[in-house]
Amino acid sequence: MIRHRYTDFMSTWKRLRGEKTRARRLRELLALVRPYKWRVALMFLSMTIAIAAGLAPPYLAKVAIDSGIIAKDFGTLQLVVVLYLASALILWGATYVQTYMTSWVGQKTLQDLRLALFDHLQKQSSGFYSRRKTGVLVSRLTNDVEALDQLVSNGAMTLFQSVVTLVAMTVILLLQSVPLALACFAVFPIVALASFIFRVVSTDVYRETRERIGVVTAYLQETISGVSVVRAYGREERHVSEFTELSEVNRDANMRSVRLNAAYFPAIEFLSAVSMAVILLFGGYLVLDGNIEVGVLVLFAGYMQNFFDPIQQLSQLYTTYQSGMAALDKIFDLLAEEPDVTDLPGAQKLGPVRGAISFEDVWFSYQDNDVWALRGIDLAINPGETVALVGATGAGKSTFAKLVPRFYDPQKGRVLVDGHDLTGIDSRSLRRQLGYVPQEGYLFSGSIADNIEFGKPGATRKEIEDAARSVGAYDLIEALPDGFDTVVGERGSHLSAGQRQLVAFARALIAEPKLLILDEATASVDVNTELRIEEGLRRLLAGRTAIVIAHRLSTIINASRIAVLEGGEIVEIGSHDELVAAGGHYAQLYASWEQQVA
Repeated sequence: MIRHRYTDFMSTWKRLRGEKTRARRLRELLALVRPYKWRVALMFLSMTIAIAAGLAPPYLAKVAIDSGIIAKDFGTLQLVVVLYLASALILWGATYVQTYMTSWVGQKTLQDLRLALFDHLQKQSSGFYSRRKTGVLVSRLTNDVEALDQLVSNGAMTLFQSVVTLVAMTVILLLQSVPLALACFAVFPIVALASFIFRVVSTDVYRETRERIGVVTAYLQETISGVSVVRAYGREERHVSEFTELSEVNRDANMRSVRLNAAYFPAIEFLSAVSMAVILLFGGYLVLDGNIEVGVLVLFAGYMQNFFDPIQQLSQLYTTYQSGMAALDKIFDLLAEEPDVTDLPGAQKLGPVRGAISFEDVWFSYQDNDVWALRGIDLAINPGETVALVGATGAGKSTFAKLVPRFYDPQKGRVLVDGHDLTGIDSRSLRRQLGYVPQEGYLFSGSIADNIEFGKPGATRKEIEDAARSVGAYDLIEALPDGFDTVVGERGSHLSAGQRQLVAFARALIAEPKLLILDEATASVDVNTELRIEEGLRRLLAGRTAIVIAHRLSTIINASRIAVLEGGEIVEIGSHDELVAAGGHYAQLYASWEQQVA
């Protein structure tokens, strides 16, 4: 159900993207609530009833005074009292319904928006995350959605209530006494001018507050993630100083909005007091002169006491509107980011793969062809073959490996699996048959069993334990206080680097992939642990097409072939023995490695 609502919303949103920015944003906002139109209708109906019930007391007071007290008609007075109590009861019930429905619609709408954002982020390619700060993305789903919550949950209710109340009171006052009503409305031009100035000045101020809070959140996330490095270098004071500067800039931006509010809203209160003074003075004169009844003066006093409340609410709504629209701009700008890698319409689902991988004249750049990370790569990998990639840092090894799961698409050339160009197949059908173990074995919060099961949702406990046993992790895990139920902490912080990597190996193995990529997967493993998992690696690689990147050459000696990359090009390829005998780049790397481990 949630997925269906999200799909409808995204479809409507994409249709509106070509329209003018501000009008389009408002229509995008309406698209959020469209799935709940009947509940919205009930919300507005209850608001209308509540407004009518809320406007009844001053009019009933007029009737009670003029037709009951002054006329000495006790029956009319009794009827007015009954109607007064009835209006209070109706107001209570209608307010309950409108409050509940407003909150219900608001929360459901924001749930859909969060899902849309999260789903959109899941579809983004690796290049997107290299361009965006994680903290800014987190701010979009937290701070900006929270700001939008105020607009969606309270904005519509405030706008409708304020406008209808203002119009209704204006009509009632004009019907009771045109001269007195026009005298009260004399301050309106001043209110309109003040509201216009407030609107113009506040637009940029509220946009800046959304930008500043995003910067603060991004810096906070980055600092917390790198706290160990901060402490290691003793840079706590520096980070506190920089965070203080960012916080001060954020405070200054918010204080500009505070000063605007402090100047505007008290001015409206003062104008309200001026209107009340006009009622008492001019209205009293009209009563004394016999032009209006006492009840009319009481009615005016009752309505005018709250007449400027809708105006203030509309002004406050504009504040909420500016903040919410600034947040909406940020959110929909994020939704407008198209993934760098997308499946073509009608992309073919990849059936069970044999494991043949081909690179045909592949060129790739991270920076729009300014600097080529890979240059003219031609390589065919046979099913079940293990090809190791070696070379200096920046030679293009990791880039090479990331093209196989289609984290990126090459600018030139093709990457094929079993003869299928990856740009023409469904990415998920490829990745379901692929195992990937990066240099850092990233673990999610939860237990060790949960993290291994991530590779095969619904795996039994026996399958989880067998996978750990196959990569040599079983004994180490069982030695932990809670065994497989040990909580790993955020990013696996409760485990050592070697333990995290072993869990990552088990996670890859349980998925039973046909294609396997190990990107320096033993770099964080100590020598003893490396020896422990060598047998497990052999089992992991058996019968699978594998691309292995390693600086520790001991882990790739038995590879089917070893490709040496330099400057994004393959400069040598062959078996370990063949390359050592050739005396080229690999022979030099191997000789240097042997000296280091001797």
